[in-house]
Amino acid sequence: MSELDDFLFDLNGYLILENAVDGDLLARLDAEFDAFPRDLARGDWYRGAQRRDYTPETGFELHQAVAAGRPFEELVDHPSWFALVKHFAGEEGSYVPGVFIDETIASIRESGGHHPVHSGGYRGALRGSYGYSHGVFRCAQVNIILALTDIGEGDGATMVVPGSHKSNLPHPLAGDYARGDRMDTLPGAVPVHLAKGDALLFVDGLMHGGSTRTNPGERRVVIYRYGPVWTSSRYGYAYDEAWLKELTDQRRRVLRPVPPVHIGDPCPAEPGDRDD
Repeated sequence: MSELDDFLFDLNGYLILENAVDGDLLARLDAEFDAFPRDLARGDWYRGAQRRDYTPETGFELHQAVAAGRPFEELVDHPSWFALVKHFAGEEGSYVPGVFIDETIASIRESGGHHPVHSGGYRGALRGSYGYSHGVFRCAQVNIILALTDIGEGDGATMVVPGSHKSNLPHPLAGDYARGDRMDTLPGAVPVHLAKGDALLFVDGLMHGGSTRTNPGERRVVIYRYGPVWTSSRYGYAYDEAWLKELTDQRRRVLRPVPPVHIGDPCPAEPGDRDD
């Protein structure tokens, strides 16, 4: 982290982390993507993950991807971004420091696919809100999009509207695009091109979406969404207990920072009693 990182994140709502993941982990993640059953129906499960495409145009999407294979576990607290997401979304200096992962998604998009624009500061959901107060960031959700393939011109790059996380006015044209129009020509939107292994870090309140992929082949990305420890799973997913026990203590605390307390259990540790 640096003062420049803070300034640019506050100004634009996003940062590009170059060479975030090394070749060995990328190769193992790519092998997991190769193994995904492409005929998996929407709603069906693969290991601990469920296919849950947002729309037919967004492509093949596995939710709770962190439980789809061992390499995905390594992304939970990856050193290229873990300190940053804690800094922006981890309630620094409060009695509940740390982060919780809301969603993990493995996404494959082919030619013709896209994702409509969404979010933005104007009347945005608190779940994705941007905040800075009393010298600290208070973001409700900060996302990582890790590129497993080069994403350049025609590859279906994520598009953002820089600064829109703090917008006080609605984008006058975004409504049409949010209803399904492709955001490739949305005024103010810019594509974020990434090399394989780069990561895009952004506050979810930033207006964003996916441009149309026109090239052949696949766009492969992994998406991890981080928020404060008091948040919860968007879709109510619960992890398998035996699988959780196999994780490192730090990764387990990120995925389930507040374990359930049942009648008769001893007092649990406070959320602030953490070292991650």
